Amino acid sequence: MRRRQFIGLLGGAAATWPLAAHAQQSTFQVGFLYPGPQAAASPRIAAYSSGLQAGGIRPQQVDIIARMTDGDAAPLAPMAADLVARKVDVIAAISPAAVRAAQAATATIPIVAGDLESDPVASGFAASIARPGGNITGVFLDFLDFSKKWLEALKEAVPQMAQVAVFWDPATGPMQRQAVEAAAQTLNLKLTILQVATRADFEPAFQSATQRGAEALVMLSSPLVGANSKLLAGLALAHRLPAVTLFTDFARDGGLMAYGPNLLGFFRQGGVLAAKILQGAKAAETPIETPSKFEFVLNLKTAAQLGITVPASVLLRGDEVIE
Repeated sequence: MRRRQFIGLLGGAAATWPLAAHAQQSTFQVGFLYPGPQAAASPRIAAYSSGLQAGGIRPQQVDIIARMTDGDAAPLAPMAADLVARKVDVIAAISPAAVRAAQAATATIPIVAGDLESDPVASGFAASIARPGGNITGVFLDFLDFSKKWLEALKEAVPQMAQVAVFWDPATGPMQRQAVEAAAQTLNLKLTILQVATRADFEPAFQSATQRGAEALVMLSSPLVGANSKLLAGLALAHRLPAVTLFTDFARDGGLMAYGPNLLGFFRQGGVLAAKILQGAKAAETPIETPSKFEFVLNLKTAAQLGITVPASVLLRGDEVIE
């Protein structure tokens, strides 16, 4: 008996197919609510499944009911409602928008968030880190100094930079934008904030950045950015913008640099936490976690193409340097 995956299509319509016939019904159902594309979801679900197994849930015990929206946040609410109607045992809500949709849909089904953009307490998802108090726990990244670290790394690599474009997905909320604005003030940098809500916004945003004189680019964390690292790396190089983001695949795909959590490790960590809930732990009493592994990835091939000589102070910090 093997696990089935139910794949949701854009707009709330769902298609399902069995990987193999079930000899009996699985013990658990986990709803995986993700606002990115199916292609990006597949390795993330695999990592999540690995975490479930590491946490003591055998593959044949669980069905993962996956719902993806291909970058459109609008279907998240009906998809969350559908998962609640199916009486899943846990909702894995990936991104702030997915957590909000799941929170609005149920106050009883446990929600294990995977959120790289929110302060869980300030956002109203939990009463405290140690004791969330409601039906939401999860893995959150609440490091406001990340924005400053990104800007500092860019400034070291491009010492003359004074103007920086910032891509911000409004669906992630204001926390990151406020943090990068505060960091820019301390470093005497001028920011141009550009909203990107869909893939169609990328090219116009790059054009606007260069037209406004941006000398570098920060892409704030968003499922939209994380799911399109190769496209964004190509556009950054085409527009000759040194760029940094949270998602380390961006640098591996040809962007200049990235500093953030190991993404598949982040999803695996969420799976381990969900396994605890499936085995009887209460979300209200299960402490919120932060990602356990961080990486700084630097692409020297891209630096050379951009005419940038990366100083030793930056090179020495690299966990992975692509030459």
